[in-house]
Amino acid sequence: MSKVLVSDPIAQEGINKLKEGAEVVVKTGLPPAELIEIIPEFEGLVVRSETKVTSDVLHAARNLKVVARAGVGVDNIDVAVATERGVLVVNSPEGNTIAAAEHTIALMLSMSRNIPTAHASLTQGEWKRSKFVGVEVYGKTLGVIGLGKIGREVAKRARGLEMQVLGVDPFISPEQAERLGIQLTEMEELIAKSDYITVHVPMTRETRGLLNRDRFAKMKRGVRIINCARGGIVSQEDLAQALKDGVVAGAALDVFEQEPLDPNSPLLGLPNLVLTPHLGASTREAQIGVAMDVAEQVLDVLAGKTARSAVNLPFVNPEVMSVLQPFMFLAEKMGRFHQQQAEGRITSVDVVYRGDLADMEVSPISRALLKGLLQPLLSDTVTFVNAPLLAEGRGIRVVESKTPHCEDYTHLIEVSVKSTKGTVTTTGTLFGKHDVRIVGVDGFRVDVEPRGYAIVSRHIDTPGIVGRVGTALGKSGVNIAGMHLGRSEPGKLAVMLMNVDQPIPDALLDEIAQMEGVSNARLVEF
Repeated sequence: MSKVLVSDPIAQEGINKLKEGAEVVVKTGLPPAELIEIIPEFEGLVVRSETKVTSDVLHAARNLKVVARAGVGVDNIDVAVATERGVLVVNSPEGNTIAAAEHTIALMLSMSRNIPTAHASLTQGEWKRSKFVGVEVYGKTLGVIGLGKIGREVAKRARGLEMQVLGVDPFISPEQAERLGIQLTEMEELIAKSDYITVHVPMTRETRGLLNRDRFAKMKRGVRIINCARGGIVSQEDLAQALKDGVVAGAALDVFEQEPLDPNSPLLGLPNLVLTPHLGASTREAQIGVAMDVAEQVLDVLAGKTARSAVNLPFVNPEVMSVLQPFMFLAEKMGRFHQQQAEGRITSVDVVYRGDLADMEVSPISRALLKGLLQPLLSDTVTFVNAPLLAEGRGIRVVESKTPHCEDYTHLIEVSVKSTKGTVTTTGTLFGKHDVRIVGVDGFRVDVEPRGYAIVSRHIDTPGIVGRVGTALGKSGVNIAGMHLGRSEPGKLAVMLMNVDQPIPDALLDEIAQMEGVSNARLVEF
């Protein structure tokens, strides 16, 4: 019988399930050295967030077949090394969906009816009914930013409360939104029209400070804000000031930029703010759900079956994987590039494998491309395994083709991403075994290493533009790591990619975009 180690506390129901098909050892709070010492005995490992499944642990785990995270995030697991070692990593991405959605609604109603402050007043012996007059959610407009699993469940419950629901999500079609009873719109319209706004997006460079002073100023006076997603998506300092000024009538936060919340935070002591200590997934049902989910998956993997929520690729022959990994790295970076260049909703992805790649198993490369394309803006966990399903579920058509024809290069990945506002095409290749490069953008030849940050601009190829951009960056203290210019002929349209050592402020990017001859400029984080 296979042995499974449970190294973090999980619901007893999950442990009982594991015992149906494996010998289970529960040892929590293990120091790293002790975990490394005992891990060779086990075929399965179940963790939450406390245990760090490092490269050292995985290299010591000579019999390990599966690592299961009883929850969503796998930041504490070295997934890349697990893949190299042929160890499957699974999680429970849907286990806390209902809990998080219900908590969002609970917070919305609590702040609307002043429940926390009214309770505190009553327990102090007061009876001040007139002080706690609330507002109804009936007939109000709820703006949902991010229509992943949790966002959709929140919208469903809001519809049950007879609210009007507006939604913003770059990967959902108007038809899908209509079936959910959501009116799909643009961010600025949602900001202007909503009585309540809730965020359900991941924390990325693009979403950090998504709701800030400038956006609060554009909202209805008296709007109410809810954040059960990630701390920092709503600027805490700006929100505190907006609450004090009465621009925002109320807010409810379950997540914070720093956790535990700083005792000196400006959020504390505000009467129109409801705070909870990251309780979105903290229900008995959710904890049982994730424990049972991963227990079933562990038993399936140990029995030679397929896991339904694998985070990494199923085991690939190490020799094949060593060849594919650089291409997968390149494809994921190309996907990130396209996500940050696309305007409007993405509708299709066409990828052509040229040259030597035509004779290879390219499915893992396509999955890596979709992972890079979808991950930055989806609140759902995007993995090599579920990326194709997530693309399909959001109406994105994916077409994969091969051809041995390849001019100038031994192998080439050609990607075209179509959106409702246009098409962007890139090509990428490898120089040697590991030197990944983007060598084409919209038909223009470039030579870009897809790492760090890059400013991507399109402009008319006239003297002075490159110098003006460089001068603007220099004045702002931004160091240029490399510059690549692609053009068809002098005086015509050109593409410029400038690698920089750090992200640049939006104001500086706007300054570049408004220079004479420049049609647009965007910052890409690879």
